[in-house]
Amino acid sequence: MHRLMSVSLAFAIVASFGCIRPEGAKKTLAGSELYAACASCHGEAGAGNASIAAPNIAGLPAWYVEAQLVKYRSGIRGYHPEDIEGLRMRPMSRQMMDEAEVKAVAAYVSSLKAVKAAPSVQGGDATAGAGQYATCQACHGDKGQGMDATKAPPLAGQYDWYLVSQLKKFKGGVRGAHPLDTTGAQMRPMASMLADEQAMKNVVAHIGTFSR
Repeated sequence: MHRLMSVSLAFAIVASFGCIRPEGAKKTLAGSELYAACASCHGEAGAGNASIAAPNIAGLPAWYVEAQLVKYRSGIRGYHPEDIEGLRMRPMSRQMMDEAEVKAVAAYVSSLKAVKAAPSVQGGDATAGAGQYATCQACHGDKGQGMDATKAPPLAGQYDWYLVSQLKKFKGGVRGAHPLDTTGAQMRPMASMLADEQAMKNVVAHIGTFSR
């Protein structure tokens, strides 16, 4: 029942923003056309919207955007009933009709000019977070630039509230819960190494010192 209510809520949120694929649209849309639905939540520039928990996606690598869309479409991400934001993305991702459209919108998102989100989380200690980030560095890079080889996304420039929320999801088993989510599963023990929310704020404050 809880999962059904969460799914219903996610669909209701999508409908409220009018993120509906145009009726009678041609089979394969261009990335810019497909992104029109995404813009309702992520903004035309891809900078995101904190009020609806939509992260900054502008300039993310196409391989990462594509991988996440595939996860959403297949139910690998947005799998846990408490992942409200993930559940909201599942019907959105299925507006892409095939692999070609997934690749097209991913390429368009990647083409958007990267922006650095303004900080909003209070109480983080960037100096303390520097030591904690050493664990993250092996996959995400020394400056949070992300690495294709490890399938780890860029962290630099992302909203601090989003990074904290995702660390909480990984630590709590809300994200990376699906048996086929291999990269998500790798993050769960990493997030669990952060003892509490203060430790999360510290490492995120350190990430906030990186330029994008």
